[in-house]
Amino acid sequence: MRRLPAPGLLAVPFLALASCAHPGGDYEGYMTRSYTIRGQTYHPMGVDEALHYRETGVASWYDESAWLGFKRGNTSLGEKVYPWHKIAAHKTLPLPCVVRVTNLENGKSTKCRVNDRGPFIAGRIIDLSPRAAGKLDFRDQGLATVEVEVLSVGDGKFKRKKRRKWFFGLF
Repeated sequence: MRRLPAPGLLAVPFLALASCAHPGGDYEGYMTRSYTIRGQTYHPMGVDEALHYRETGVASWYDESAWLGFKRGNTSLGEKVYPWHKIAAHKTLPLPCVVRVTNLENGKSTKCRVNDRGPFIAGRIIDLSPRAAGKLDFRDQGLATVEVEVLSVGDGKFKRKKRRKWFFGLF
């Protein structure tokens, strides 16, 4: 008589596939509506303005996920948060967008999907997931001076990428 594998083993292939999944591939378009937090109203920038966004400032990291404890947070777009996602929160960029974050203290950089709002602490420009902070090698310090540059805004047919200048900036 053949024995069936333990139920936990059956979940392994699905977990492997889920780890490859994009945190929110089903969202189409972008979110630019104003919102209010703690009595302060924020007005996200438009897509064209965001595509030219580049800022230097302080980054922090936050953890909205717990995997084996099954408690997961949701982002402002309603997406689930997992420990392996490289995601970020920003107060005024359109959601979602993809940014390149560079740690100016060590030169390391990574791409992140901005799909949440924050940080709502004075002096900070972006909050990163633990994985993104680890890629930039500042997770133990908690804060780092970074440069944030938008690479694209939106998902699906609404996605707009930053235009690259070719041929010595003529195009």
